[in-house]
Amino acid sequence: MKTRDKIVYASLELFNEHGERNITTNHIAAHLNISPGNLYYHFRNKEDIINSIFTMYESNLENGSKPYEDVSIDVELLLGYFDAMFYTMWQYRFMYANLADILSRDEALKQRYTLAQKSVLARSSNVLKQLKQDGFLNVEDDNIVELADTMKMIVSYWISYQLTQSGASKITKPAIYKGLLRVVMLFKAYSTPISQPTFARLEQHYRELVSQDACPEL
Repeated sequence: MKTRDKIVYASLELFNEHGERNITTNHIAAHLNISPGNLYYHFRNKEDIINSIFTMYESNLENGSKPYEDVSIDVELLLGYFDAMFYTMWQYRFMYANLADILSRDEALKQRYTLAQKSVLARSSNVLKQLKQDGFLNVEDDNIVELADTMKMIVSYWISYQLTQSGASKITKPAIYKGLLRVVMLFKAYSTPISQPTFARLEQHYRELVSQDACPEL
């Protein structure tokens, strides 16, 4: 792995483990056993590193909300969407935990985030339209975008909500699974007779993950 990539992945690990506010470029360099000068050869500052991490985040968002094509709708298809959602929330949890502060320091990054979220809303709305057309959702056409936006809102702010509503100092995988269950709850509210068993299986799957003492690392 190239030094630049090592810096990005090490930074992501440290940000997630200790919080972005508590990690400096010197911490990152020491973690990698390289000199600060070597780090600054690749990145101007910590904000530059965060921008590189954000590029990875954008890619995950795009891959996780693509419309399905020529496949039957079953629990495995829905698990693909929900697992992608979980992976993004877990892999970039430092950003979800401190989103407002991170974006307030970098106007260009804030604009990138806004565009990325608009794209996610458009793609997820299309997926909901597909699910309606295939008889899996009973929702008015005029409410599809708002429903997608509500789901996106839960995903975007669930981690910070958990950290402020509980005494926990770190987010856990079961806590994120609980957020996914809130999204499943919305799906169930708009389910149809043919989709109710599938959403029930999806709910059972994530409830079992929440109840586990230790979740396997991704």
